[in-house]
Amino acid sequence: MTMQARGSRDTGGGPITLPSAKRKPHNFHAQVIHELGTAIVSGRFGQDQILPGDAELTEQFGVSRTVLREALKTLSAKGMVEARARVGTRVLGRARWNMFDSDVLAWHLETGLDIGFVDALAEVRMALEPEAAALAAARRTDQQAERLSHWLDRMAEPGQSANQFAVNDFEFHKVIAEASGNPFMLSLSAVVEVALTASFAISSPVEGGEAFDRAVRLHRSLCVAIVDREPEMARAAMRQAIQSGVDRAHQALGEGDAAADHHA
Repeated sequence: MTMQARGSRDTGGGPITLPSAKRKPHNFHAQVIHELGTAIVSGRFGQDQILPGDAELTEQFGVSRTVLREALKTLSAKGMVEARARVGTRVLGRARWNMFDSDVLAWHLETGLDIGFVDALAEVRMALEPEAAALAAARRTDQQAERLSHWLDRMAEPGQSANQFAVNDFEFHKVIAEASGNPFMLSLSAVVEVALTASFAISSPVEGGEAFDRAVRLHRSLCVAIVDREPEMARAAMRQAIQSGVDRAHQALGEGDAAADHHA
């Protein structure tokens, strides 16, 4: 997953790339899904708009009618479109979209993000990740504790690029989700990945010594709480880590006051 936010600072390492960047359109079917999906998310095809007919779309994408219809079925399963006899394929409102779908999340990043999207992601994380951290503190294995410490050490390494830090941070949070022992928490990893990508594309902690030190310090507190089996401390530490990233994004966009008001 690679993106650069509008108005973001130069992170010094190019666009932020996390593991799902490997998920590129690899065939005609995937390409059509990607092109139509990003067009819908960007608003080029607006809510309630009827998509162009099959003949026009097959010619535009250079694919067969079968490939096109399979792609539309995939978008329908994501809650983005609805086919109606004698009417055509209609774009559904955002309230119908599966916002936890990894493709839908990625398309939001590709088409440009705003601080409202960053805040919405943070609210989802705040609702679930602190509990995942508390569960991890209660249930983690010794091996998971070692892996968590490993990724913390990687995060603390000096001189790393913004991209390296983002990957290390994501892997750290993945271990917590796994250690929670709850499969739903692990499924949240797509949201965490997008949230980190968005936040770091706006402003990465590696840009400044103080921001880097704070990020590492907060994650170290979280790691210690989980390793020491302190659920309440882990829950509080996770909230602080998430909030710090949101605050940094607001400050980078010159909206520090708005961020404070929003989370008061």
